[in-house]
Amino acid sequence: MSFQTPITIAAAIGNIESNQYLLPAIQREFKWGHEKIEWLFDSIMRNYPISSFLFWRVEGDTRKSYKYYKFLKDFKERYKTHNEEFPAGNHKDFTAVLDGQQRLTSLYIGLRGSYAYRKPRLHEENTERVYPTRRLYLNIKRPLENEEDGRIYEFKFLTDAEFNANKDVWFIVSDIYDLSDDYEFNMYLDDRKLKSSAFSYRALSNLKNVIHSRPLINFFLETEQDIEKALNIFIRINSGGEPLDFSDLIMSIAVANWNKRNARQEIYTLVDNIRDKGFIASKDFVLKLFLYLHSRDIKFKVANFSKHNAIEFEEKWDVIRDATLTVFDLVKSYGFTDSTLTSKNALMPVIYYLYHKGIYEDFHVKTEYSSDRGVIKRWLHAVLIRRVFGGTSDSVLSQIRKAFTEDVTVDAIESDFALFPADNINENIKRDTGITDEFIGDILLTQKDDVYAFSILALIYPNLDYKNNNFHKDHIHPENKFNSMSEEDMRNYGWKTYNSILNIQMLDANENMSKNDKDLLIWVESQVGNDSPSKSKFLSDHLIPDVDLGILNFGKYIEARRSDLSARLRRALT
Repeated sequence: MSFQTPITIAAAIGNIESNQYLLPAIQREFKWGHEKIEWLFDSIMRNYPISSFLFWRVEGDTRKSYKYYKFLKDFKERYKTHNEEFPAGNHKDFTAVLDGQQRLTSLYIGLRGSYAYRKPRLHEENTERVYPTRRLYLNIKRPLENEEDGRIYEFKFLTDAEFNANKDVWFIVSDIYDLSDDYEFNMYLDDRKLKSSAFSYRALSNLKNVIHSRPLINFFLETEQDIEKALNIFIRINSGGEPLDFSDLIMSIAVANWNKRNARQEIYTLVDNIRDKGFIASKDFVLKLFLYLHSRDIKFKVANFSKHNAIEFEEKWDVIRDATLTVFDLVKSYGFTDSTLTSKNALMPVIYYLYHKGIYEDFHVKTEYSSDRGVIKRWLHAVLIRRVFGGTSDSVLSQIRKAFTEDVTVDAIESDFALFPADNINENIKRDTGITDEFIGDILLTQKDDVYAFSILALIYPNLDYKNNNFHKDHIHPENKFNSMSEEDMRNYGWKTYNSILNIQMLDANENMSKNDKDLLIWVESQVGNDSPSKSKFLSDHLIPDVDLGILNFGKYIEARRSDLSARLRRALT
């Protein structure tokens, strides 16, 4: 490995576009946020060092014995994050980037591509409206002043509409790539009257120089045609933790050692399939899951994921994938969404159970597993409400695993559990999750739109059609009656109580539509009339106390409901 003559950014981008620079499969995907790219361009404008790069020259048969990918040009958060595989077998010799992918991709996106990120406060969907395409621009009107991060040049990703609203302020950075010739550069500036301002002239001249003239890409080149050596170099230079986390290293080892499958493609396809079911999981979840299923130590350490582990991972892949997808189908049938499933790690014991017991195929729909599904649902809601999977998630996961087996290396659960062993699991969890009066009281004050409200209400109202999402959260005393409370009740309870689980029910969607913010008394009477037995059953089914239901009696109603719900939650959580 030797230090080479530096090259310009334009030369590096040219090598990317001609597929002379490719990414080995051991590389992680692009992760930088748009702000970091903007910051990088300010750094190169001010001649700050952007660190050296490490390249690997790939020649001869080495081109055929490994997988390589193109650089990502047009990035879109969540939806366009995967690099395209490049058929390198018949390609001429090329260079693989071992260190510096994030920086080179950022330069490539800024100079030749686009970056789409989500607009805030919009419903999640894969559309241009929610994730508009943005390109990189430079403010040529004025420099930044007094920025906390020290930036002087304002680079910013803008939509076409944002640019068109202030055309005289912004210069599209991609134009500079085609302006390497001094004459063409000056003609371009003259035609657009960009020399009228000293700042714009200096800024654009500087941008041209840092892209086309200054050799800013300093790099070492490894020439030995040894994939194992390349992997070891990659791991060593990234093992400090910050440039590359351990899950990336584990991914790299898997990619390097799977023989029959493309590990990178398989794992990211699983992540995409989970997303298509409405949940966001990462490759970290998949890699952690394998360790949970087959490794004594589940911590992200390179030592915990050897070549042998990687080979076993490939051998078990079909079952791991199918069991994982089944469990996401299962929690979707419970009515969970990505936001209400507050810990993905809580699914690992469920996957472990289905995987090692060999009952994952159609588990979420087969009649024979209905009792098992009920136990899992109650357990999952309970552990999420109790915040079992907090900062000590690895420890809790290891404790839970002991409920299944003492030897995690075997391919079966030691005890032949008839149902998911919720009680055994709870006994193995050493974390203090005592169900105190204070804890129950805090749960009951959970607000209507809190992410934990769904699990709490689902435990309290277990018999609704959650599978088809045929349920609504609803204020029992409707929201529009809040200001009609007595002054005393307003002082003693207020909106925090009115908007909490104490005054929230889960209703069948059609029933809630018919209720339509009716006064509580009027709604109950419209459902049961004067039939006392029917009224008693209706109130009992809806967990509404049999007291005066007028809004002026809110205090007595809420205390009666508090007593009932406290007892129900205590039973459900213990």
